Amino acid sequence: MRGLACILMFQTHCYDAWLSPDARKSTFFMYSQLGGTLPAPLFLFLAGISFALVTKSLLERGRAPNQIAKITIRRGAEIFGLGLLFRLQEYVIAWGWAPWSDLFRVDILNTIGMSMMLMGVVCWIVLAMRSARDSLLPLTLAAAGAALTIALLTPLLWTSWRPDWLPWPIESYINGVHNLGVPQAWLFPIFPWSAFAFAGLAVGLLFQSRWTQLHEGHAFAWAAPLGIVLILAARWLDALPHQFYRTYDYWHTSPNFFLLRLGLLLMILSACYAWCRWGAAQWGFSPVIQLGQTSLLVYWVHIELVYGRVSILPKKAENIFGATTGLVIITLMMLSLSLARTTLKGRGFKDWKLRHRPASAT
Repeated sequence: MRGLACILMFQTHCYDAWLSPDARKSTFFMYSQLGGTLPAPLFLFLAGISFALVTKSLLERGRAPNQIAKITIRRGAEIFGLGLLFRLQEYVIAWGWAPWSDLFRVDILNTIGMSMMLMGVVCWIVLAMRSARDSLLPLTLAAAGAALTIALLTPLLWTSWRPDWLPWPIESYINGVHNLGVPQAWLFPIFPWSAFAFAGLAVGLLFQSRWTQLHEGHAFAWAAPLGIVLILAARWLDALPHQFYRTYDYWHTSPNFFLLRLGLLLMILSACYAWCRWGAAQWGFSPVIQLGQTSLLVYWVHIELVYGRVSILPKKAENIFGATTGLVIITLMMLSLSLARTTLKGRGFKDWKLRHRPASAT
């Protein structure tokens, strides 16, 4: 699933950066950017699932709630710190034409880190009130409730409940206002994006239940029809003649759009499970799985090669064929980088230990 998110991210960024103004008016570009609504939810959803795996593992090892909170919140803080470092790097590379406000842009890494810290706090509160043995269901319900609450509050925090009394760098983490006076749809504030992380946490915990472990295939198979139900429910709610919110923005803040994308995520989860257990992933080397193993690295590097000073193609100047050629090149470059990373991972330290091993007494 991470590898799929990487591929969708590559195509979204490449076409957005390189297509000419005329090509951007095409139906092709419209569908390309529609596919671009999935990478961020995928990354956040998978961060929640990974968080669930780590939390369950720590519980089984007998860690106390405060220890679990310390480990998970610290990891979230590390990701958040990487997000700040990434913004600093981009600002330095673009020195001279990038505005200073770019240092405070709320990007996907910042939101993943913040979401992990928030999930750590929620798990800490729930675990402090429950024993480890019966904490799985309360944790699942708390995560699902947090996801729903964030989705429902988003339209209000973007409009009538805007905390505009806060400094804009802080308010931007709530609604993505940046320094532009109104919330920006191209940023990744906590509302609504962290809802996907909490949804992933709930799904990850649910899929570690005793029943799921005994009926794994059935559980993943049922994820697809559940996703279809959520999609149909989202479309039905959107078609109602009256909406709950005074300002209704389906594509950016609507809980209905959140439900639809969550349904798609569940369908993708089911399909990826089938692909990995019975499909092409069983045949041997999988480029998609390989990319997913180094998703942070390829995200970090490809941004500069697509949007930065060292872009491999001129920006806003290519036709569809030219941009597609660039997309293929970027994908192959990132796959090669990923292979190099996994091949060399740990080798340097092992070689250092061999070189510095004490001589045998014999």
